[in-house]
Amino acid sequence: MKRISYFSMRRVCKDLIYGLIFLLIPLSSLAQSSSWPDSIPWWKANNLRVIQTNLPSYEAETLDADSLIADLKSLSANTLIINAGGIMAFYPTQLEYQYTNPYMKDNMLGDVIAKCHENGIKVIVRFDFSRAHKSIFDKQPDWFYLSPEGKRIVNDDMYVISINAPYEQEQLFNIVEEVIDLYPIDGIFINMPGYATKNAYTGEYHGIDQNPYDMKRFAEYSDGMKLPTKEDSSDPVYIKYQEFKQYTSDDLIRRVHELVKSKNEQIAICTYSENYVDIIRHESQTNSLPYWPYNASDNVNSTLHSYPDHIVSNASIQQISFQSRYNAVEPEEVAIRLYENIANGSGLDMSIMGDFRDYEDERNFDTYRKVYALHKKYEPYFGNYNSPAEIAVIAPGSWPSGDAAQEYRGIQLMLKESHIQFDIVEKSQIANQEDQLKTYKLLILPEITDLDAESLEALIRINESGTNLIATNRSLSAHPEALKRLFGAKIKQLDHEGSGYYLNPTDKKLFTRFEQQELLFWKFNLGLYDFESADEQKLPIYTPGRPGPPEKIGGHEPSGYHAVGIKKHAKSNAILLPINLGKLYYLHGYEQHKNILLDLIDYTFPEVNDLIVTDSHQRVEAILQEYARNIPENHASETMEGMILHLVNLTGFSGNTYFSPLPIYQTNFKIKTGFAPSRIWSMIDGNDIIFSYEDGYTSFEVEKLGDYEGIVIER
Repeated sequence: MKRISYFSMRRVCKDLIYGLIFLLIPLSSLAQSSSWPDSIPWWKANNLRVIQTNLPSYEAETLDADSLIADLKSLSANTLIINAGGIMAFYPTQLEYQYTNPYMKDNMLGDVIAKCHENGIKVIVRFDFSRAHKSIFDKQPDWFYLSPEGKRIVNDDMYVISINAPYEQEQLFNIVEEVIDLYPIDGIFINMPGYATKNAYTGEYHGIDQNPYDMKRFAEYSDGMKLPTKEDSSDPVYIKYQEFKQYTSDDLIRRVHELVKSKNEQIAICTYSENYVDIIRHESQTNSLPYWPYNASDNVNSTLHSYPDHIVSNASIQQISFQSRYNAVEPEEVAIRLYENIANGSGLDMSIMGDFRDYEDERNFDTYRKVYALHKKYEPYFGNYNSPAEIAVIAPGSWPSGDAAQEYRGIQLMLKESHIQFDIVEKSQIANQEDQLKTYKLLILPEITDLDAESLEALIRINESGTNLIATNRSLSAHPEALKRLFGAKIKQLDHEGSGYYLNPTDKKLFTRFEQQELLFWKFNLGLYDFESADEQKLPIYTPGRPGPPEKIGGHEPSGYHAVGIKKHAKSNAILLPINLGKLYYLHGYEQHKNILLDLIDYTFPEVNDLIVTDSHQRVEAILQEYARNIPENHASETMEGMILHLVNLTGFSGNTYFSPLPIYQTNFKIKTGFAPSRIWSMIDGNDIIFSYEDGYTSFEVEKLGDYEGIVIER
């Protein structure tokens, strides 16, 4: 007798409930999908609803294909990612260096693929070549990671490999080719590619790989240099090693791309890098404090605008951490991630340990069903967007960390809470996206300390063409000549502890939000710069004065330094704040520090608030997009059919906990559409929304906002 899981039993009830919900939506509002022709690669439809089942080895023995397909259909999924090979084979391999899962059933993977295809579900098979079994290590120990102290990185009986050794340089290709030859797959996903310096699952740092194959290849690449043993960004050898890592990583995925496409052009390549891939994978996961509720918006926005020729699939990671894989994050957090995904222009993606039967934590399943069903119902209204934003934020990278990440996130938080629309472009892509960046009115550089030569030259040209700049903290500190040219600034003391210092917003014409304040406290870095070559110096820095009991405090005096320098160029302004403005707001959240940035944006870009005028709560994330229906007829068209205002309700986020969001009533919006709409309607209830139009602006009221709303403004 087949076992029926709790999730499977609930499916019947949920199908009835969601069926009734959608029966209430007027048929005229429902979006009917067109069939995409074979001439367009299937992933280019950008309508993914991905479920990834990360199968533990033992589930290969018990996984039931019919049950899995039923669960996928209940969740409105159209794409499955499932284990195939690498660490272990979930199929009957004939290769010497592909370890076989001891629980593997010969027909499991083939059955799943066949039944997925029968039900219109694409299958991307997962490979992980970061580790190999001890039996392979015993045969070929020189294929594996070796620390500077001669140690290995081991997880149970799996050993971390070296990217330049024959396992990845030869056996990887044999494994991928074998799977493609055996099964009619739709894509491959490569997990954890690249170089290892620590045990990813325990966090233990081991150092730069000293494998002999790495030594030999690095010497050839660098004309005889020896592998560095320490990560020192000031060491020329380590700088060369960073170039080497990028080159070898790109070379590996390039060769994978050549192999896969030689077999079948319609097989999508998906991984976390951007070169030679079709789908850039990213992840939203929660494993450190403070929590970042805009993580999915951050990931999708930055990837799409940095690499516009790709699509992105941002996975909501179900687990709390690597050590707590079977405990899920809160359903409210998952909902925010998924809504942010589709609002920013990607599909849906979630990753779960194992399949759905008898799952240890099913609290998120209803959320997946709800959001995936919404995306399926209105599929043509997602995934084909142009952003109307006139501000771009430069990201320090695709996986930022440390001070740079805190500064970057703090700046985003200020803009999000103010409902200011912005796009994100990674710093490495400034030169590649120069023409697009010239169309923005303002670029914000949070802690962008250094740029490659091409990006630095492009940034100067972008500023000269008329795009304003605002930079914070140590931005461009590695380029003193550019710092002086752009901002009229010279570093006196780059790193300077600001605790106890004050800033004085004395210029009330500029700092309009500080009518009742004279001194603003400071903490973290407060760089001391010479702004004599700038046109204006603002926000005088005051000394800490005397600490002590109330009877003895005081003595705060002007230091002679300023926290803001403004350089006026022929067509633009460039403003530098050599202070940890974003980090301070990200960690402490005092609105006075946000107001510094908002006043400076108003100063250099007075029309900043024209795009969206609203009385909405600060914790409502508003994402405005121009759209054309995502149907084959519009695939090559640049004509937009209207706008969509996505509203994601984050009022349930308390900082450490995700609660259900508070319903918000009677929120007013005035949108700069530039056209008189023919109709405005709600994705949630399907009802028309009353609106008015005057002088290029469309005004309407959102009667009630639950966890999400999509307002479609048709031309």
